[in-house]
Amino acid sequence: MRNRFIGLIGVLTVVLAFSSFAMAQNAAPSVDPHDLSGVWQLAPGGGGQGPGDTFPPLTAWGQARYDANKPGYGPKAAPGGNDPILKCDPMGFPRILFIIWPFEIIHTKDRILMFFEGQHTLREIWMDGRKLPDDPDPTWYGYSVGRWEGDTLVVETIGLNDKTWLGAQGQPHSDEMRTTERYRRVDRNTIQFNLTINDPKTYTKTWVADPRPIKLKPGVEIPESFCVASEEDAFTRRIREPAARPTGKK
Repeated sequence: MRNRFIGLIGVLTVVLAFSSFAMAQNAAPSVDPHDLSGVWQLAPGGGGQGPGDTFPPLTAWGQARYDANKPGYGPKAAPGGNDPILKCDPMGFPRILFIIWPFEIIHTKDRILMFFEGQHTLREIWMDGRKLPDDPDPTWYGYSVGRWEGDTLVVETIGLNDKTWLGAQGQPHSDEMRTTERYRRVDRNTIQFNLTINDPKTYTKTWVADPRPIKLKPGVEIPESFCVASEEDAFTRRIREPAARPTGKK
């Protein structure tokens, strides 16, 4: 009886050991939280409205800019909208992050590159330890430097021109805007994204956007997607302007 009991224990030990080995073999390999490479897409929500539907109180300068902006969609929609992207101007940063199109993250020795389907745009983030320049010339996507804080990628951006909107509702910004992005890979398929906007010329308070998940898109390739002025004009005449007219008017 004792020998039979010992034999049973031996069999159970072998079975448990084999099961543990099989589970380890079948488990998904661990993910390096510092490796964000792959094609990603912002999870649905927000409809391309930018950092959020609501935003901090505007300064007098910011209010004047906001009143002058005429979106093609939303509560301020009006025929003859003047959204800069209707002229095929670059979407700019950070608006391009909130367009629900895929983008690819590519790691190089001293940079992280973001390659967006939207307007086939490439953005670079310097990762070589450099500091932000004191007074860079304003550009559409600004000057960005990044660093790792634990498992969170922190990106700071300055040097943005004021020709773009933050979202489709016409949220303005100035060339004094500074942004801070935080990316943390919480699992294989998800990056948690946070954005903070500081623009005292436009807003009376710091704008902290709602956290958003960014999802991995395995097997997706970035297609060619350029903005062509003639196509934008036709789309505006056929779709945007009729949609913006009050009901009953033609």
